[in-house]
Amino acid sequence: MPLVHFIQVDGAEYEAEVPVGHSVMQGAVDNMIDGIIGECGGLCRCATCHCYVDEDWFEKVGGPEGVEKELLEMTLDPQPTSRLSCQIKVTQELDGLVVRLPRSQY
Repeated sequence: MPLVHFIQVDGAEYEAEVPVGHSVMQGAVDNMIDGIIGECGGLCRCATCHCYVDEDWFEKVGGPEGVEKELLEMTLDPQPTSRLSCQIKVTQELDGLVVRLPRSQY
């Protein structure tokens, strides 16, 4: 299973194995990673799963489109590598993915 690294604002790092085909958000929720809420359950409606994809991984993950892009504009601190983790589907190629969590989801 691919390993995803979640880095908190304070620098604390947590790792979670996430099954291929699951979202990064689901992997965080299943592994009780603080900082990813996912209130809408991954339906791309709330932006409470906002994260920053590490620059080294952003090209491989790709940028936001459509509704995701609009929702990201409403987050507290959008950055060029912002994504909604519910929209990042884990593949074997994303083994080692690094995502950074924002200070707040609200």
